[in-house]
Amino acid sequence: MKTSRVSFAAALAAGTVLVLSGTAFAHVGVQPVGEAAKGGYATLNFKVPNERDNASTTQLEVNFPIDQPLTSVMPQDVPGWTVTVEKSKLDKPLTVHGKQINEAVTKVTWTGGKIEAGKFQQFPVSVGKLPENADQMVFKSIQTYDNGEVVRWIEEAKEGAAEPQNPAPVLKLTAPKGDDHHGSGAKADEAKNAENESGNGHDKAAAVHGSDTTARALGIAGIVIGLGGVAFGVASRRRSA
Repeated sequence: MKTSRVSFAAALAAGTVLVLSGTAFAHVGVQPVGEAAKGGYATLNFKVPNERDNASTTQLEVNFPIDQPLTSVMPQDVPGWTVTVEKSKLDKPLTVHGKQINEAVTKVTWTGGKIEAGKFQQFPVSVGKLPENADQMVFKSIQTYDNGEVVRWIEEAKEGAAEPQNPAPVLKLTAPKGDDHHGSGAKADEAKNAENESGNGHDKAAAVHGSDTTARALGIAGIVIGLGGVAFGVASRRRSA
């Protein structure tokens, strides 16, 4: 009987850990398709898993940080869902490609669809230009279920602390690769110069080879002419004798 109680307690503890782990990891997140480089453009996927066994997700609201305004936000169509994009006036206008921008997207909402239990949905968005002086962007999101439940994924993680219960999606920004591009150009120029030098070397070698061949031909011709002259002289002497 004691063994059964111990086994039951262990199974209950393991089940609790699994449930808690599922709850901790099954949250709204954001991932770039490829890399999200500072100052560049990227396509983001907002991944939304359904956490409930008895309800379906019917709405996702993603808030864009107003202190890191993006001048371009273009959601991709998701079958069965309707998307709404909201913009707000900027306190400080931005200049992009010589054009002044007075407003930026601050919220994107998807409605009308359904994410059933045990499934997830991705919502792609093309964005830019990403901040140049930040290492990350936080997109506070709100998930709504068809039973009226609302889960706010808005808590920001603190350094050295455990992950919050409802963490906000965080996009990590990578360093731009502009230097590598310039470096590649320099290397390409060096390679081109080397190729030109190599070509010039081949031309010079061909010219030298051609000169040598001509000299040899002339030398042989001279020898043949000289031998002909000697033979002619010998023949002339014999006739005179």
